[in-house]
Amino acid sequence: MAFKGDLDALILGVLEIEPLHGYEISKRIKRLSEHALDIGEGQLYPALHILERSGHVTATWVPIEGKPPRKVYEITESGRSNLVEKRREWTLFTAGVGAILNPAKLAHMIRSANCNLKTANLAGDHRG
Repeated sequence: MAFKGDLDALILGVLEIEPLHGYEISKRIKRLSEHALDIGEGQLYPALHILERSGHVTATWVPIEGKPPRKVYEITESGRSNLVEKRREWTLFTAGVGAILNPAKLAHMIRSANCNLKTANLAGDHRG
């Protein structure tokens, strides 16, 4: 299964909008998901470091007047390409899950499969 809660895709998705510091990335994911996704620091920062090492994001220390500097993350071209692939995977994943969880579609698929089995069995009976 290609998509088991892919945090990288969520991070790249919010960074596609604009560069952000870590805490703001977490807040943005929570807000855009209407509070369905709450990413803690223990999940976020290791993922950001991996994305940075892989070249999908860059990080820059930005000075803030009267406060410590903040590390701001920005998506790279490699990250944008990776996000395109992750969106493709997500589309396939949600279509597959939707096909199973949609009762009407599932019933239709089962009827079609049963019909195909009956047709195959009938075809086999005539050969004998």
